[in-house]
Formats: sequence, C-alpha cells, structure tokens
Amino acid sequence: MTTAAPAPSGTDLTDPATFLGPRDELLGLWREFRTHSPVHWHPVDGRAVPGFWVLSRYRDIMEVYRDNKRFTSERGNVLATLLEGGDSASGRMLAVTDGRRHRELRNVLLKAFAPRVLEPVVDGVRRRADRLVREAVARGTCDFAQDVAEHIPMATIADLLGVPAADRDYLLSLTKQALSSEEEGQAEEEALVARNELLLYFSDLAMERRDDPREDVVSVLATATVDGEPLSEQEIVFNCYSVIIGGDETSRLSMISAMDELIRHPEQWRRLKAGEVTVESAVEEVLRWVTPAMHFGRRAVTDVEIGGRTIRAGDVVTLWNSSANYDEEIFDDPDVFDLRRTPNKHVSFGYGPHFCLGAYLGRAEINALLTALRTHVAEAEPAGPGRPIHSNFLHGYSSLPVSLRAQR
Repeated sequence: MTTAAPAPSGTDLTDPATFLGPRDELLGLWREFRTHSPVHWHPVDGRAVPGFWVLSRYRDIMEVYRDNKRFTSERGNVLATLLEGGDSASGRMLAVTDGRRHRELRNVLLKAFAPRVLEPVVDGVRRRADRLVREAVARGTCDFAQDVAEHIPMATIADLLGVPAADRDYLLSLTKQALSSEEEGQAEEEALVARNELLLYFSDLAMERRDDPREDVVSVLATATVDGEPLSEQEIVFNCYSVIIGGDETSRLSMISAMDELIRHPEQWRRLKAGEVTVESAVEEVLRWVTPAMHFGRRAVTDVEIGGRTIRAGDVVTLWNSSANYDEEIFDDPDVFDLRRTPNKHVSFGYGPHFCLGAYLGRAEINALLTALRTHVAEAEPAGPGRPIHSNFLHGYSSLPVSLRAQR
C-alpha cells in the first residue's frame, strides 16, 4: 500500500485553479516538488483510482517517456482520463495505443507528415501568419488570441486534413466548442456534443476520400492497409480528431503566450527585432517557457522503482513537463526567458515512442508568427488583461488584447 504524503504547500494538481496563480509561485511550487518530493504520491478522493504519482525531475520524466514496456498509454495519457479509468479511444488512436499497433498506426500517419506533403502546407502557414499580423497591425488593437493565433493552426490543420474550404468555419466552431470545457463555467455536455459531431464529420469525409483520395491525412488513413486489412472506421476518425485537437493546442497557446512574453520582456523583443537571436532559437525558448501541455501520463504495467520509490503495477504516473522544462540540473538559469538559449532540450512535445508527430509543423507555425511580428511590428503593449485557460492540462490564454504599432 502506498503511503500518502501531503503535497508541497498542500497543492491539489487536479484543480485547474492551482495553475492560475502568478508565474513565480508556480515555478516555486515545482522547485519545491523537485527538491523535496520529486517522485510524489498525490491522493485523490471520489475517483476510480486512489491517487497518482507526480514526477517533476527531468531525468525521471525522460526515463518514463522512453519506456513503453513498463509504462503504457492505453489506459489514458492525461490526468483527466487516467483518473476516470481509461480513454474511449484506447487501442485505436495513436496517442493512446502502444506496441505493434502503435508502430503500425504511426507509420501510416508518417506518410501524411512527410516533407513532400508538408512543403505546401508550411508555405501556406507563412503566408497566413504574415497576412494576419499585417491585418492586426493595421487595426492597431486586437485580441491576439482570437484574431491572430487561433486562425493559424486551425487553417493549417484543415490544409493537412484536406478539409474543403466551405467547411472550415464549421470545423473551427466545433473545435472551439470541443475545447470549451477548458473555460471555467462551460458545460462539459456542449464539449461532448461537439466532439461527437467532429467524429461524425470525419467519418463522412473519410468515405468521400476512399473514392477520391488526395494528398491529405484523411485520404492516407482512409486508404491505408495494415497486413492487407484497412483501418477501422474508429481508427480513422479518432486519429483525425487527434490531429485536429493536438495540432491546435500546442501551437496556438505557444503563439499567444509568445506575444505576451515579448511584451513582458522588452529586451528579448529588441534582440529578436535586431536579429541578435535567431527565430529558430526563439521558437525553442517559447516552447520551453510556455510548456502548453503541462503534463502527460502513463500507467505502470509492472512494479518499477524510480527515485528510490516503488511504483506499483496499475499505478497512474503523471509526467509534469511544466516542471521538467525548468529543472536546474538541465537548464542554466531556467527562470530566465532567454531567446538565445542553447542547447534547449525541452520536453514540450514529449519524448520517446509518443513524441509528437506534428512537432515539425508546430515549430514552423511559431516560426512563421515570430517572423511576421519581427517584420511588421515596431512596438506592442497590453490593451487589457489576458484571460487564462481554466485547465489542469493546458497552459496559456484564450484572450489577449494587445495594441500593435507598425514598423516604418
């Protein structure tokens, strides 16, 4: 039986409100975990499991990310589903599938993420980011989250999936509703209905693509075979859903917070504008600093010892990227936002067999945005308070009013 210990500072990591405090307090909290309880048992009440392990050190987190033999994603890969006992897409969606089927599905999807396929998509990203920033500058004041950042990844994903132009507003509306549970006070029922409508949409689109395949993710999934057998309908629609939800969050939230942090750190903005730092290194520091997906999770398949503590078979283990990306053992001055930082071995895209398939595209989107800001914006300042996301998984803003002055 696992002995429960109080969390540092009495912290409840299941409560989204825990992550709404000042940045310095959150960084201090994770420092306390790493120093005093790096492999920590966190009890919970009224759930399918009695509690979960909290891993906060970079080296321990990397050990679990690499190990898909003693840890599985098939019982869920985020805290919410792990605490409920599992994920309905288990064994059919890449993110919550392991073993041979995971390798097979990943190899199928890699065809859609090949450079030959992504080249026109990335060209579209650059044009879109440049246009959206120019339009925002022309207006002078905008909600950077809603007027700029949310339109770049969603349009990119629509390109990648091959969604017809006439359906894109509908798709954006459904996706926002599907994520609405991340906003305080929004009904989970609305989000569930939107998720089901997304799955139905992609089921219909997959049927069309079987008869008329193109170079897009839906066509690749709809026409793929493994050992001579086509993918099931559920495998097709769940993986389309995974691409659209996963591909939106990391890039969108990173871009919004990038704008916020450049305002908060004028010297870093000056260095980016002056070309004293590369856009490529700036992208990596934004990803580390923001850590949009704060954690991922696994279940232990067998008893495992980590950091001197025994994790029992069946235990839930959470890997807190938001702590690993600030680990003093790995990063010099981790609490400093430094666009010149190199090396920058952040884990914002995960690591190991489940490393994010869309990492290249996510980096391209943030790169395009920073390039557009550097080209067209002379000065930026807040135009009102940002609205943080209410979540124990995602970190960032759903609204960020800013004023932008044009480069002359």
